[in-house]
Amino acid sequence: MLSTKEREEIISLIKQQVVPAMGCTEPMCVALCVAKATEELGCLPDRIEVHLSANLLKNAMGVGIPGTGMIGLPIAIALGAIIGKSEYKLQVLKDLTPEVLEQGKKYIAEGRINIQLKEDITEKLYVEAIVNAECRMLDAELKSMRSARAIIAGSHTNFVAPHPPKGESSIGPTDENCALKTNKNLPLWGNEGASLSLRLVYDFATTAPLSEISFILEAKELNMNAAKESVHGNYGHCLGKTIERPMSHGIFGNSIFSHIISKTALACDARMGGAMVPVMSNSGSGNQGICATNPVVVYAQENQNTEEELIRALTLSHLTAIYIKQSLGTLSALCGCVVASTGASCGITYLMGGDYDRICFAVNNMIANLTGMICDGAKPSCSLKIASGVSTALLSALLAMEGKHVTSAEGIVDNDVDKTIHNLTSIGAKAMDDTDRMVLDIMTSK
Repeated sequence: MLSTKEREEIISLIKQQVVPAMGCTEPMCVALCVAKATEELGCLPDRIEVHLSANLLKNAMGVGIPGTGMIGLPIAIALGAIIGKSEYKLQVLKDLTPEVLEQGKKYIAEGRINIQLKEDITEKLYVEAIVNAECRMLDAELKSMRSARAIIAGSHTNFVAPHPPKGESSIGPTDENCALKTNKNLPLWGNEGASLSLRLVYDFATTAPLSEISFILEAKELNMNAAKESVHGNYGHCLGKTIERPMSHGIFGNSIFSHIISKTALACDARMGGAMVPVMSNSGSGNQGICATNPVVVYAQENQNTEEELIRALTLSHLTAIYIKQSLGTLSALCGCVVASTGASCGITYLMGGDYDRICFAVNNMIANLTGMICDGAKPSCSLKIASGVSTALLSALLAMEGKHVTSAEGIVDNDVDKTIHNLTSIGAKAMDDTDRMVLDIMTSK
C-alpha cells in the first residue's frame, strides 16, 4: 500500500504533466517565450529574434496555429508578441480575435521576425526569444534601443535565467510547472530518490482513493470535446471523419475498434489543423494527451465500465506515459504516439479485467511492434500515426488478455517489463539521434 506522501508526490507529478494546451505545444511554447520577453520589454517589439533547438524547430514547422488558418512559427511568434500572456501558459494565444490576426499578418509582412536554429546546445527543448524596440526619449529627438530576452528549456513552460549581454533584461525561473527533473520536491523523478516503475504506476492507479484522482476526468471532457468539435469542420486530413463514413464501416465495421480510432483521430485532426479548442496534454504533447485519453474513454463507454473503472484506467494510461517519458525526454526522434498508445493499451487492458501481469504483457506487445516509429514533426498527418498506435494498443490488449505476449527471446523485449521500457527509451533518446538530424535536414531542405 502506498503511503500518503508517495501518493501526494505522484498526484503532483500528474498535475504538472497533464495540463490544458491550445494548439500544438511547440509553437505555443515559442509564443509563450516571446510573450514573456515582450512583457519584460514593456511594449510591442520592432524586431523579434528566436533561436530554437533542432527538435523544437522540427515539431513547429508544419502544424496549424489555432484560429489563424495558417501554418508554422511566424504567426505564432507575431501573436505571442501582440496578445500573448505568459500567465496563460500553453493557452497563451487564447485571446485571439480576427482584428489581432490581421495585425499579426501585417507584422510578418513587415519582416520583423527572424527564426534561427540554435546549433551549440544539447538541450532538445530550447527556445530563446530576443525582442528589441526603438524608444523615443521624452522631450527629445534622441532614440534609444531597448532589448529583453527570455529562455525556455527542458519543458514547454520552464523559464530559465540566461546570462544576458550588457544592457539586456533577462527572465528568471517564474513557472512552478518547471521541468520535473529539476524539481527537488518530487523524488519520484530523476536522481533525487526512487524512480517510478510500472508496478508503482499500477498500484497507484488501482488503489489510490478515488477522490484523489478523479481530477483526471477533465482530460476526458477536453479531449472528447475536441473530437466532437472536429466533426463540424474539415481539419487536417479528416481521418477521423473518414473512418466514420459508410464506406469505412464496410471495411472496419461500425465497432468499438472503429469508434476508438475515429474519436482519437478526430481530436488529433482538430488540434493539428488549427482548431481553436483546448486539449489536455501529457508530458508536453497534446497528441500524447489525446492518445492516452480518448481510446480509454471510448472503450469504457462502449464496454459499459463504471466511472471508477474509467478514472483508474485513465490514471493508469496517463501515468504510464509519464513514466516512459521520464527516460525518453520531452522531445525525441521517437514518435510520441508510441508512448501514449502504450499507456492507452494498459488502460484498455485494465478495463477488460486485466491484472498487473496482463498489463505487463500489453506493454511488451506494444514495444515489440512500434519501436522505431520516427517523429518527423507535428503536422496533420500525425493522426495517421496515432491511428496506427491506437490499433496496436487494442491488438496488444486483446493478446494480453489471451495470455499471449512477446517474450525475451524476441527483439528488445526483456523478462523485466521496466527493462523493456528502458530498452525502448534508450533507442529513442540515444540511438536515433542521427535519424533525428537527418529528418530535420530533409524537412528544412525541401
